[in-house]
Amino acid sequence: MPPASTAMNLRPLAAGDRRPVAVWLAGSIGLDAYLRMSERLAWEVSEPEGRPPTLVLFELEPSITIGRLGSRADVELSAEELRLRGLEPRFVGRGGGAVLHGPGQIGISLFATLGDLGLGRHAVGAYVERLESGLEAAVRSLRCGTARDSRTHGIFGRTGLLAAIGIAVRRGVVWHGGFLNVHPVLELHRRVKSLPVAAGAGTRTMGTMEADVQRRIRLQDARAALVEHVVDAFGFPRAQIQSGFPPPARQWPPGPAEHRPSV
Repeated sequence: MPPASTAMNLRPLAAGDRRPVAVWLAGSIGLDAYLRMSERLAWEVSEPEGRPPTLVLFELEPSITIGRLGSRADVELSAEELRLRGLEPRFVGRGGGAVLHGPGQIGISLFATLGDLGLGRHAVGAYVERLESGLEAAVRSLRCGTARDSRTHGIFGRTGLLAAIGIAVRRGVVWHGGFLNVHPVLELHRRVKSLPVAAGAGTRTMGTMEADVQRRIRLQDARAALVEHVVDAFGFPRAQIQSGFPPPARQWPPGPAEHRPSV
């Protein structure tokens, strides 16, 4: 059970009581800095009267992360190739498989309690469904065809997986989210298996929106579509949009007696 201080914040809120979502249009960030920020934001939204639901759109600097469903075998690059490219596969505390990150890809991370999203504390399936619906609507709004597979999570296009899903959840708090490939270089993505064999999907690697539609798609247009459709998918009463990364709500890290959610 969560500490008593957080229990009220985890109950589903009625539509009229829900807080607006804070949307941050951020830039590029290194993996270690992103993971530190994620831990902090997850803690801040879990606090009673703490940070409201927070959506961050960002770009991870070149890296490879591996979620709970992935393995090093999914990265078909030798140790020497990884060294020359400055890449080191890192296991991280989210769901999903292996994902290659870099320019042309947008990270989408939503930090919130399930209660703040109007969902029950154990309604993780409903949360993922809304997240995927928002991502799919955003991709389609840019005239790129999509498909979904009932056997696995993600948004698919002609060239492969366009949006990979990888969330974390603990004690009613959700964080991380997904990664949308707009126009990264496709070659390396063909050598990283982002879906596990058990998913049964015909294509296990990521494609790109631009490769699907054979025309230029601007990152700013993709960001605008993501904000509109993710906010709509979760039925937030309104969105407060800001530039940059969210600063600490108060002193971080918390003291040893305070609640810090983790995977």
